[in-house]
Amino acid sequence: MKNLHGLLSKASIMLLLIVAGCKGGYNGQLLGELDRPKWNPITPYGMVFIPSGVLHIGPSDQDVNDSHQSRSKQVSIVGFYMDDTEITNNEYRQFIDYVRDSVAHKIQGDAQTAGADGDEAPIDWNKKIEWGGGKKGGDQSKLEEIYLPKEERIWGRKEFDLSKMKYDYQWFDYKAAAQTKNKGKSRTTFIHKESCNVYPDTLVWVRDFTYAYNEPMTRNYFSHPAYDDYPVVGVNWKQANAFCFWRTRLWEDYKTPRGEPLMDIFRLPTEWEWEYAARGGKKLAPYPWGGPYVRNTKGCILANFKPGRGNYPEDGGMYTVRADAYWPNDYGLYCMAGNVAEWTITAFNENAYSFIHDMNPDIRYDAEASEPETMKRKVIRGGSWKDIGYFIETGTRQWEYQDTSKASLGFRCVTTFLGRDISDSK
Repeated sequence: MKNLHGLLSKASIMLLLIVAGCKGGYNGQLLGELDRPKWNPITPYGMVFIPSGVLHIGPSDQDVNDSHQSRSKQVSIVGFYMDDTEITNNEYRQFIDYVRDSVAHKIQGDAQTAGADGDEAPIDWNKKIEWGGGKKGGDQSKLEEIYLPKEERIWGRKEFDLSKMKYDYQWFDYKAAAQTKNKGKSRTTFIHKESCNVYPDTLVWVRDFTYAYNEPMTRNYFSHPAYDDYPVVGVNWKQANAFCFWRTRLWEDYKTPRGEPLMDIFRLPTEWEWEYAARGGKKLAPYPWGGPYVRNTKGCILANFKPGRGNYPEDGGMYTVRADAYWPNDYGLYCMAGNVAEWTITAFNENAYSFIHDMNPDIRYDAEASEPETMKRKVIRGGSWKDIGYFIETGTRQWEYQDTSKASLGFRCVTTFLGRDISDSK
């Protein structure tokens, strides 16, 4: 009888919803909006789900520098998606190609400036870019400005002028808008517009190493298909952020015309999200695989770093290795130790652990060009192929200036999960 009453009750509710929907009313009942889109979260391609949980931050081993930058503290982290590998050369090249093609379309007049406010009309991507060449040739006169001038060419080869590969984006400063002192200010006060040259600095392979022959890496690392699945390097913090904004727009431009609800934005992880994900659910683990050593019981090295006193190829890679090399941690994340160190969105502060919130800690600061260099420090995590074992520990903190690019520094993206847990949708 209980089951029968339950079925009748459900049938009554369904009938009420159908009647209300057909008549466009609610029959006096509080039902909420009836035409809301369904939300079935999917895991973005190349990402894994990291569930909400508790992280005990702090040093996993001896503080060899005696810096006291990582004091023990318990924090709670909300669930998120994270790229299972560092962003690769080929993935970043999709971004470069988008920027290159958008510049070409604008030169051709496929996107005109609309209005006095300077906002640009959407690009007509259906228009063909007249690169020239081929059987029918093509009018290249308009696109000549996208190439290097003749006097800067080597052997007369036409190469793109990388200084023109700029991506324009904008973001809203919610932290500033939430401050009481800013209440009542115009919304435009909190909208920041950025323009960023996005091409990686390939000269890092020469600049970072004195009296070393690395020109082949400068010539080939980003462009040659041999390195397509290797992590992109030579990207500074602002370029990594620009990539995240572009990736968000790419996703939204696909979802919005279909009337599908959007996910949260793609972004760099906070340093505590990064550490939580790196531990793979293993509390106080010094390494993503647990620990306590960088070798397994057979003596095999478990990450790409600088073994011993500089036996670089001992771990299987002279420089970087494929982004999915070695075994992933228990969350399915590859190379959270070594290979390349990774940018986070967090501004570096030596004493951060003493005042951060214990729920989703986050410290950000958008430094102006005129501000002191110390205000431009951003946290990097994970260590790299040229770092010793201490720097690939999950609890080790490092920093770099936001305008710095290195042959040992890359990034990966995250996006916050909307809801309690991914299992709730099943």
